[in-house]
Amino acid sequence: MRSVTVVGAGSWGTALAVHLARVGHQVQLWARDAELVTEMNARRANAVYLPDIGFPETLAATADLPAALGGAQFVVVAVPSHGLRQVLRQGAAHVDPAAVVLSATKGLEDGTLLRMSQVIRAEWSHVAEVAALSGPSFARELARSLPTAVVVASASEGAVRHVQEEFRSGALRLYASSDVIGVELGGALKNVIAIAAGVVEGLGLGHNALAALITRGLAEISRLAVAAGGERETLAGLAGMGDLVLTCTGQLSRNRHVGLELAQGRTLPDIVAGMKMVAEGVKTTHAALAFGARLGVELPITAQVDALLAGRVAPAAAVADLMGRRQRAETD
Repeated sequence: MRSVTVVGAGSWGTALAVHLARVGHQVQLWARDAELVTEMNARRANAVYLPDIGFPETLAATADLPAALGGAQFVVVAVPSHGLRQVLRQGAAHVDPAAVVLSATKGLEDGTLLRMSQVIRAEWSHVAEVAALSGPSFARELARSLPTAVVVASASEGAVRHVQEEFRSGALRLYASSDVIGVELGGALKNVIAIAAGVVEGLGLGHNALAALITRGLAEISRLAVAAGGERETLAGLAGMGDLVLTCTGQLSRNRHVGLELAQGRTLPDIVAGMKMVAEGVKTTHAALAFGARLGVELPITAQVDALLAGRVAPAAAVADLMGRRQRAETD
């Protein structure tokens, strides 16, 4: 039995905490909201995000971050990207330098354009082992013990091996990678493409258009990842194509939901106000566009999603702009 702390009690953090308790670990699930913590411990479930998933006996919720981090052998970070740095700073003095820290957050930090593992490294520089988790994984399905396969990436082979050994179960299979850049950028940018996929579906543009969008979206993500130092092969795997297909087509996709609502003429503030969970693509789109500009990489789909979210272009006009672009070789 290992001591594991999951930082962040949204749907994904809760699902991971439940999973890790089921495989035999002693798990603490940290939430900022003390009232939510009290309710979770009383109900033995997270009524806000996963109300039908009961907590195993070895899972306890807490609002005390220093106590939760102290002595934890594994720390899983699953807070939204825009709040990550603040939470890390609050816990910096309490995390064990020997702990394996696993980022389960997908996104780019606004302003710095850093990947999530880079933010962790910046704030928890004393921690030796940092890894990233990504791949096609809806929280509710993992929480229900449905078969799920993901990728764990780190520059440290030891960190990858430890996560593979301690996190796997009959419901979760973890593949190893040393390409942290490719894994994290694949996980971040697929959310942007998923917003566009929701628009395509919401406008009733058909399967041809959706297939084209997913394929060209993958090309866009791959171009950026390779320019940043990632490996193209990574984007053909679970952290790239796998996660992209799931998020663009799955009914549980929050980012796809944003696109569906945009296609119906709703404004972004209205859409976000009606959502309990964070759609990371909303925050990531502008950062991804800025990251592409920094590296000299053209991101036409991302640019149109950014214009859509800002209300500068209508959904149908965004599609027309993409279809009207200069034709070129597919591998150009």
